[in-house]
Amino acid sequence: MNDPILRLTEAMIRYDQGDPMRVHHFLKVYAFASAIGTREGLDEHTQFILEAAALVHDIGVRLAVETYGSTSGRFQEMVGPAEAEAMLRELDFPEDVIERVSYLVGHHHTYDRIDSPDYQILVEADFLVNLYEGSISPFGQQDAYNKLFRTETGKEYCRLLYPVFDPEDTETA
Repeated sequence: MNDPILRLTEAMIRYDQGDPMRVHHFLKVYAFASAIGTREGLDEHTQFILEAAALVHDIGVRLAVETYGSTSGRFQEMVGPAEAEAMLRELDFPEDVIERVSYLVGHHHTYDRIDSPDYQILVEADFLVNLYEGSISPFGQQDAYNKLFRTETGKEYCRLLYPVFDPEDTETA
């Protein structure tokens, strides 16, 4: 098996074995990230980094619960990068990919520092899934749409999935 994304997918399924909710979560985030990145025209290397980051973005959840008794994004960002690095090294990912994925894992709950397409798309993909899994109210969906979504594809997917208002429609704004 030479496909590194497939190897990483299987490693993450083993990592989160027995917890189908977490597995389903990262697979959905991966699917959205892959689609958004492709439609937004990311170069092949950035797309690869994005897809790897989407698969491991929540790798810190289990350790955060074990260490801090919480799934808080802050704790995930603290413990997740080392977990991701270890897994990616074991799978022989290139060092530059490990470094960037680790950065994204360590910042994917930090929304005021988004500075690149891979970071932006990872946040949008995670939100597309979290808005559903978290049963977020229509107001919360609108707030997330307005504050976080920047790519045309991410905004389109959000509008298609959730009853967010159209920012061009001044009657509902």
